[in-house]
Amino acid sequence: MLMANQSTYREFEYIDLGFIDYKEAWDLQKTVFDLRVKKEIKDIFFLLEHPHTYTLGKTADSSNLVSNKEFLDKYQISVYNIDRGGDITYHGPGQIVGYPIIALSDWKEDTHLYLRSLEEVIIKTISHFGLKGERKKEYTGVWLEDRKICAIGIKISRWVTMHGFALNVNTDLDLFNGIIPCGIRDKEVTSIQKELNKEIDINEVKEIILQEFNNVFGYNSFTRRTNYFHSEIK
Repeated sequence: MLMANQSTYREFEYIDLGFIDYKEAWDLQKTVFDLRVKKEIKDIFFLLEHPHTYTLGKTADSSNLVSNKEFLDKYQISVYNIDRGGDITYHGPGQIVGYPIIALSDWKEDTHLYLRSLEEVIIKTISHFGLKGERKKEYTGVWLEDRKICAIGIKISRWVTMHGFALNVNTDLDLFNGIIPCGIRDKEVTSIQKELNKEIDINEVKEIILQEFNNVFGYNSFTRRTNYFHSEIK
């Protein structure tokens, strides 16, 4: 298990945002990030699903957005240039997106370890379904041989994290045809559903992710909140 040594008591709040517009969730992330930097709140871990969305990271090549206007209009796909690392990716229904907004200064100030630990959370999660996740030295994310099942793209500022991972559970993989996923032309994408040839309970996967996140990052405890709207943030 990837886990940093730490002696302080650490806890986080978990919020399931359900199905939420990308821009709304991004704005919420920024608000929570600022509060976490100022140490006004605890670590936060969001899990959610987005409607059809393509996001281009800071180093993205715009030519990797290969879909035309007709394709974007047909599926009502939103497109955003955002402040995470990495190239282009897809978010949509049936995909679990995780946004940890956590202070690495309370854990380990190590970007590489943080990325590997996010991968570990997903590797351990999909192992519950009999899938053997792997890392690729040249790429970030989690793979089943040459098939990518989870993309990761993060932002770290003042040792507080934003953005995170996108695990394909029951994802419509046809939506990846509108992009060159992560700018990688010679690899496929996959999902738990595709690998097992059956639909998977999203809530079951969320619960597994939650427990594995708690374990991998060495928290002592976590609490659940049912809602986390802007008006409720103190």
